[in-house]
Amino acid sequence: MNSARFSWVVFALIVSTGAQAAGHEALGLPDSAVVEQVLNAAPRVKAADARLRVESARSDGLASGPYEWSANLSAQRRRADATNGGTDRFNEWSAGVERTVRLPGKAAMDRALGQGGVDMATIAREDAFHEASRDLLTAWFAWLRGVAVAEQWQSQVDSLNTQARAVARRNELGDASSLDAVQANAALAQARAELATALAMRDAAAESLSRRYPDLPLTAPTHLAEPGVVAGQESEWMDALMAHSHGLRLAQSRSHLAGLNARRVGRDRVPDPTFGVFFSRERGGEEQVIGAQVSIPIAGGARRASASAAVAEADAVAQMEADALREATAEAATSLLKAKASRTAWEASRTAGEQMVAAAQMTERAYRLGEGSFDELLLAQRRANEAALSARQRHLDALESYYRLSLDAGRLWGDSDMPAHPDMKGDHS
Repeated sequence: MNSARFSWVVFALIVSTGAQAAGHEALGLPDSAVVEQVLNAAPRVKAADARLRVESARSDGLASGPYEWSANLSAQRRRADATNGGTDRFNEWSAGVERTVRLPGKAAMDRALGQGGVDMATIAREDAFHEASRDLLTAWFAWLRGVAVAEQWQSQVDSLNTQARAVARRNELGDASSLDAVQANAALAQARAELATALAMRDAAAESLSRRYPDLPLTAPTHLAEPGVVAGQESEWMDALMAHSHGLRLAQSRSHLAGLNARRVGRDRVPDPTFGVFFSRERGGEEQVIGAQVSIPIAGGARRASASAAVAEADAVAQMEADALREATAEAATSLLKAKASRTAWEASRTAGEQMVAAAQMTERAYRLGEGSFDELLLAQRRANEAALSARQRHLDALESYYRLSLDAGRLWGDSDMPAHPDMKGDHS
């Protein structure tokens, strides 16, 4: 045996240090154009597109108003006593049109309500895209972790396989004990079991990712960038995270819409009048009447109750907005701290891995010189492998935390509020 057999450990640690590579693949992420295409095809995003169309149609309806022209036509037959003692009979009919008219200010408020619904649906569409982006990012890194762990255990199996053959040969030559050979084979068998588990987890993560995002190519990056440093003022990151918090923006939009609705329902305490004109032909045409009419409902307790309920609903939604603000602030602060802490943990893990590699190499040299036991060598190799696994996983953890922070701040894939689906572009007011 020689130190070359530990090259897999050194290679793993080189990868975990985040060797810089040119091109988008060095980020460890799929291409942004592919991501946009894949996420626009996601069912949740398509559902949000449909809801936006619904709100656009509702907005048109509110702008037109709830009232329509009504036409009426009636016919009757009149029977009257004549002066000569006989009976006169007349065919009579009347026709008219009428329509309820919104009082001044109500139409403008209805248009504002309609536009508010469209605005909220637009934010909901952005939120659906953003949540799908988060899910994709999580699933992508779950797959990358599976790939990394499987690669690490494959390297361990290859190294222990070479070692087991070398120990077996030395045992044949009388330079190693039978116990050493048994221990080498046992370590190899254990590593193969770990490899089988890692391969199963990798394949399961890949299957989940491909099933959920069938158009996303699964190409593992050959190199990974170092986890980003959270540079700049904390206040700047917090402002960006809060500005791109779709949950908060949705709560604000709902609160605004609820306030508008409360004022609109309050206006309905004064009923809208109905105006109409009519024409009637009576006594077989002897009398013709043209007239106009106005009818106004008399407001009752139901209208007052509806107005009170709308005000209470607006108050409740305002409290939900306040709660959403607290949640968004807490989530933003947590994401920021997690991104910083995960990079610090990766740096410590990388240092520990380098030291474990050095310790394994020293233990191997001591074993070759007869100053150490095979047990000590296997233990040093196992610790070096565990350190390499930890370094790779913490590297991916730090990358995911930083990219998640960037995504939530609108600094990943161009912007977290990516353009709407082409079918949804245009004026929805």
